[in-house]
Amino acid sequence: MEFVSNLVSYVNGLVWGPPMLVLILGVGLFLSLGLKLMPILRLGEGFRLMWRGRTAEGAEESGEIPPFQALMTALSATIGTGNIAGVATAVFLGGPGALFWMWLTALVGMATKYSEAVLAVRFREVDERGAHVGGPMYYIRNGLGSKWAWLGVLFAIFAAIAGFGIGNTVQANSVADVLQANFGLPAWATGLILMVLVGMVLIGGIRRIGQVASALVPLMAISYVIAGLIVLAVNAPALPAAFGLVFEHAFSPIAAEGGFAGAAVWAAIRFGVARGIFSNEAGLGSAPIAHAAAQTNNPINQGMVAMLGTFIDTIIVCTITGMVIITSGAWTTGESGAALTSTAFALGFPGGNYVVAISLAVFAFTTILGWSFYGERCIEFLFGVKAIVPYRVAWILAIPVGATLNLGFVWLLADTLNAMMALPNLIALVLLSPVVFRLTKEHFERQKQIGG
Repeated sequence: MEFVSNLVSYVNGLVWGPPMLVLILGVGLFLSLGLKLMPILRLGEGFRLMWRGRTAEGAEESGEIPPFQALMTALSATIGTGNIAGVATAVFLGGPGALFWMWLTALVGMATKYSEAVLAVRFREVDERGAHVGGPMYYIRNGLGSKWAWLGVLFAIFAAIAGFGIGNTVQANSVADVLQANFGLPAWATGLILMVLVGMVLIGGIRRIGQVASALVPLMAISYVIAGLIVLAVNAPALPAAFGLVFEHAFSPIAAEGGFAGAAVWAAIRFGVARGIFSNEAGLGSAPIAHAAAQTNNPINQGMVAMLGTFIDTIIVCTITGMVIITSGAWTTGESGAALTSTAFALGFPGGNYVVAISLAVFAFTTILGWSFYGERCIEFLFGVKAIVPYRVAWILAIPVGATLNLGFVWLLADTLNAMMALPNLIALVLLSPVVFRLTKEHFERQKQIGG
């Protein structure tokens, strides 16, 4: 096991080295500039489309679930342990400056997520069951042609395997850890409960996942944000200094303090970007798999709904977590992961740690649901619809196993697989960017003509 752990650690150092960070931020910046900062400038329009998309755009629209449910399914997979344990880990290893790099990753990541969804709807297919399927593997094959098909196959392989890390075992492990710490529930019991609940939802496919996600995700996200705002109100005098720490240590090393071991600027960048991507998944190519199922014939509208996922996940939810940790002073206690976030909330108000425990459990549950759908679509691309049921069974059985694994190794493996599935997707986004720019330009030109 030690050999495997060392090998994964070595590969992790390679795939998350400077080239990957430059590629993720570079592609996001390239797309942002190519879109003339449209995702940021039209954020309000995106929220209007999201609200309007609670039902299908029209009777003639093709797809399985309304645009709003597609976003909630994507958010169910992104709002998870990354927002609670991931942010805490980034601050613990990279210092407060890591939060700045998470913000930057999100701002350019909005253009990345927008482009992914536009391409997913534009190049999606209908499978033999009549379901709409899409995502990087399809827009690589249908957008770039047969000579690039191998790249789509690579993405599907990495994503199908990565799902068991980022979307399954990491989530189950974090839930088991936090429920044992706060409620004394044994890890094996948490694993079994999660396994049964997930199995009950997956029987209903994407429609059931969309319904559950659209009910649970907004409720828990709003509850968590409100709890965080209460803590920030209590810690209000510390807010200016906390923001000062974030901006100062984004560009300068931070010395050891209390239980904090100190961190170089590189650590802030590395862990801020890595945990930001782990949380909002911009560039990974996972979210467009959900958006491809949306009931819409307009790729641009769905792209504008999709980009909200990155904004909500990182700019809102992750910022709440990060600022609670920094303003409370808990980041210098030596705690890490979900335990650090729990400590920070508990310092804000009595029982705050229970809010974190329940939030993490629900977020992780919905993440397991969302990622199961991603994995199924990837395995279908590789082997056809006959492979879906065996994959689903393996997915459900992996949950109790993940609940009892070593957390450090699970995080490391998930982190490594994230980068490996991002590579084919980022290459495809650059090569297909002219399609995104053209479709976007034509859409807004039509809007002007109609408005005029």
